[in-house]
Amino acid sequence: MKPLFITDEIYLEHDIKEHPESKERLIAIFKEIEGIKDKLNIAKPIKANKEDILTIHSLEHYLRVKEACEMEEYLDGDTPTTINSFEVALYAVGAGIKGINLIKEQKAKLGFCAIRPPGHHATPNKSMGFCLFNNIAIATKYAQKQGFKRVFIIDFDVHHGNGTQDAFYSNDSVFYFSTHQAFTYPGSGNPDEIGIGKGEGFTFNYPLMPNSTDIELLEVYENELPKLINNFNPDIILVSAGYDLHESDPLAMLDITHSGIKKMVEIILAQKPNVSKLFFLEGGYNTKALGINVRLTLESMVDNGELKIEN
Repeated sequence: MKPLFITDEIYLEHDIKEHPESKERLIAIFKEIEGIKDKLNIAKPIKANKEDILTIHSLEHYLRVKEACEMEEYLDGDTPTTINSFEVALYAVGAGIKGINLIKEQKAKLGFCAIRPPGHHATPNKSMGFCLFNNIAIATKYAQKQGFKRVFIIDFDVHHGNGTQDAFYSNDSVFYFSTHQAFTYPGSGNPDEIGIGKGEGFTFNYPLMPNSTDIELLEVYENELPKLINNFNPDIILVSAGYDLHESDPLAMLDITHSGIKKMVEIILAQKPNVSKLFFLEGGYNTKALGINVRLTLESMVDNGELKIEN
């Protein structure tokens, strides 16, 4: 079964000039994967509706984002909008919904949503860190409505996904696992942040010191992740795939190589082979490196599918 690749040129219309989260990121991905497109099941997203957004975000948040985009205002110091951004953000959310639908229909086991704007910093009540709506959090809620009751979220973006953590911090049906650089934006993600109430023990944060290498990263994915997934026993695994952990990224200070990222992805794909996995593009701001890392991820998905067929 070919891996899903969900994207659309509408994402280029969130066109922010002189900003790290530019349309050039997706253009680089499109160029880099040209040679493997025949190995992918390429699909277009659907447009999310207000009800989808309100499963995670408040009505006030939804209306604030809509108004800001109409006025082309900044939602915070890092998060500008354009007249097209609201519409584009609805399609970014809709990619996850489309992916869940295709997985539910058994038309896919693995998938990648090449979307923008990203989502994992958007809290239930606030847009921040380039993120308008929380794409993966809304997809999580949607997946649960479709019968995937236990959702395991992996977030390997170099910046902690504070918005996703906030959305499920007191929830025992969603496990949030994050590796990220310590002492950087947004300042959350300490190891003692483990959830509250019935959600206590269902959040796992592993900050990596600046200049950490493949060795430190892979140790967590080889030794900690499998135990947590096996204990939680998820029905589906969703991944915030932020490639700004790469050594070349201008917004971070980790020394993770292309081969380290590929190995990390392979470890993720090896967990619970019968459980579907859907990736959501988050960060990654060296466009050349981003394209390569997404291609390596997709190639790993292709290889994973072929291995299953052989077995």
